[in-house]
Amino acid sequence: MLNQDKINELRQQVIPPQQLFINGQCQPASSGATIDIISPIDGQLITTAADAGVEDVDQAVAAARNVFDQGSWSKAAPAERKRVMHKIADLIQQHALELAVLGVRDNGTEIGMAIKAEPGSASATFRFYAESVDKVYGDIAPTDPSVLGLIHREPVGVVAAIVPWNFPLMIAAWKIAPAIAMGNSVVLKPSETASLSLLKLAEICSEAGLPDGVLNVITGQGAVSGEALGLHNDVDVIVFTGSGTIGRKLLEYSARSNLKRVYLELGGKSPNIVFADAEDLKKAARVSAMGIFRDSGQVCVAGSRLLVQQSIKDEFIDHLQAVAEKLVVGDPLELSNEVGAINNARQLKQNLGFVDTAISEGARLVTGGTQILKESGGYFMSPTIFGDVTPNMTLAREEVFGPVLGVMSFEDEAEAIHMANDTNYGLAAAVWTGNLSRAHRMIRAVKAGVVHVNTYGGPDVTVPLGGVKQSGNGVDKSLHALDKYTDFKTAWIQL
Repeated sequence: MLNQDKINELRQQVIPPQQLFINGQCQPASSGATIDIISPIDGQLITTAADAGVEDVDQAVAAARNVFDQGSWSKAAPAERKRVMHKIADLIQQHALELAVLGVRDNGTEIGMAIKAEPGSASATFRFYAESVDKVYGDIAPTDPSVLGLIHREPVGVVAAIVPWNFPLMIAAWKIAPAIAMGNSVVLKPSETASLSLLKLAEICSEAGLPDGVLNVITGQGAVSGEALGLHNDVDVIVFTGSGTIGRKLLEYSARSNLKRVYLELGGKSPNIVFADAEDLKKAARVSAMGIFRDSGQVCVAGSRLLVQQSIKDEFIDHLQAVAEKLVVGDPLELSNEVGAINNARQLKQNLGFVDTAISEGARLVTGGTQILKESGGYFMSPTIFGDVTPNMTLAREEVFGPVLGVMSFEDEAEAIHMANDTNYGLAAAVWTGNLSRAHRMIRAVKAGVVHVNTYGGPDVTVPLGGVKQSGNGVDKSLHALDKYTDFKTAWIQL
């Protein structure tokens, strides 16, 4: 049970200037440069972080390569890797509230969600992959009896992980845990606006016994340190969650350097499809609202395109509006608030720009659409719903990454499928129906990596998350994620 007094105590803690974490040690950037860390709760400076340059990236990659080649982790017995990873999970749980509050001060997610989605998810992820270490086997090929074909799994080497600001601890765990489970070393690059919990994670990993150099954390500007990682000839794999613009740059950097493998999760414009035969429209509206408004819409799988069957459209919008207007937006460290802050001033301005564009293109503003709580100094926006959205509007085609929902209508199943797939993205989707056959048809027909049925959100670490089309390639979570961090080696033995 979360305790408001304890949360208030943690929020008052002074955060010292943050340094890079390289080879098990905290150190300033070689240039001495820093970046300001501004809290989205009140717009105030809470600390600074080291602003890494190319020289710092080189040091971090060298540390990761040296420990990999030395073999203290890459060649450790599976039982040893499993023990350390379970210890990491234990320590994340022990420090859960501290990690959650630190992250909320940094990125603005409401604490009720943050405690589950950040340390809660991260500890579960490390534990899941800890258990995978001694349960993932190589293969024996079905060859002629005169030949023995063995397929070995080997770690790839140095992994560069670049993660966003919306759920930094959760998403970093999705990448770090399977990478180190397979014996790799990692250089982690957090977002400029959400790095505090990940620097704390690095300390936790060290305390748990992860050898120096296996996990390094480089903070700073993506245009400098992110590019340096992308171009580095001693990085074997890049894993990235973020925008399509940066994803394309990373592919370019790979081509310009050593052709490192690049795995991308680039967001979406996910369709949430409600049929008239859905069993409980009020429940569907409530869950659908939280599928776009939780974390102020800053969720890669957010159900930002709502497709409602024409016969129930007006009723469903009324239900949605009732939910949206009751949501309490405010200080994310207050347990009474249900929706927190926009991560940064630039993102808030972008969100409000989408509102202006939607109105100018003819969409009908149902509710919201404004900046609120300006007197706090923080970055808050009212949950926003637009009706009368058409497929050609900007709101139907571009990812907002904010609490802005566009509602469109359809007549029948065929039209719903066409509208759902009429997008460059393909990350997530949802279908609300009481017809089991329709549910299965829609699962097959909608082009997305995840299709929810009669719910929105909730898949845990046991199932993969990945996109199709311009939502990316490769998957996070599940045993399938291990393939990104594995080289397959064939041994062909003549008997």
